[in-house]
Amino acid sequence: MTPKILIIGACGQIGSELTLALRALYGNEQVIASDIREGNEELMRSGSFEILDATDKNTITSCVRKHKITDVYLMAAMLSATAEKYPDKAWDLNMNSLFHVLDLARDKEIRKVFWPSSIAVFGPSTPKRDTPQQTVMEPSTVYGISKLSGERWCEYYFKNYGVDVRSIRYPGLISWKTSPGGGTTDYAIEIYHKALQQGTYECFLGKDTVLPMMYMEDAIRATISIMQADAQSIRVRSSYNLAAISFDPEEMAETIKEHIPDFTISYAPDFRQKIADTWPQSIDDSSAREDWGWKARYDLKTITADMLSNLQSLV
Repeated sequence: MTPKILIIGACGQIGSELTLALRALYGNEQVIASDIREGNEELMRSGSFEILDATDKNTITSCVRKHKITDVYLMAAMLSATAEKYPDKAWDLNMNSLFHVLDLARDKEIRKVFWPSSIAVFGPSTPKRDTPQQTVMEPSTVYGISKLSGERWCEYYFKNYGVDVRSIRYPGLISWKTSPGGGTTDYAIEIYHKALQQGTYECFLGKDTVLPMMYMEDAIRATISIMQADAQSIRVRSSYNLAAISFDPEEMAETIKEHIPDFTISYAPDFRQKIADTWPQSIDDSSAREDWGWKARYDLKTITADMLSNLQSLV
């Protein structure tokens, strides 16, 4: 059966690209985009759009019934750096929106849910290299706490109510199509813009800060793949580890210099450094690879080449 999809938070960094990918796959009429405000022209022209507050259960329920929605992708969230500034608002958005959607699935209003988690669920006590699927998780940020809580609730709704909820722990995401969304890994997008515009970049993380990263095309493919997988193959109902590559800002700068030889980078770590220091350096995603066939396609060099090429074409 072709799904009828509602994307909540469709105008965000992931949601905007996910919306277009799902419309290309299933047809424009099958994918309803929604957010608290309108998005870019391409998203708005490509299909139906609803103004929707992710914290308002009645509005979500009405939208689901109006469009006969079967699958919800809940992409609305306040990310790590922004959430530290507005902890109450972050908790309200990140948690209550999830409860609203899980309740709809519990009550058989919808049949399938995608909800994104993050490497922010890990903390300073987590093994930093090849972080296992199951390990110590003691997050020290508002964002991480909300995502860890969300993972436990997803598994609870699956075990107690049979809710078909699926989730992946995104690493830092890199995209040329959308602006950074207030995350700790935003430098990995900003650096390309500054390299082309100014030939130099001041990084807000230290030069040897290694973090797991992923190109947006890989992230979108993973999101669609896990939702297309047979329910029996999804053995993790909290959230799957997902990995592609790991690097530090200095390594990224070196790949940029292969295209822009005079590019320079400097470092002025800010409050985001403390957040990054609690996160893993590399991720073991063997469960995702074994259960639903996940495999990344982009490495750092191919990401840099694609980012610079596409950003130059926008000038």
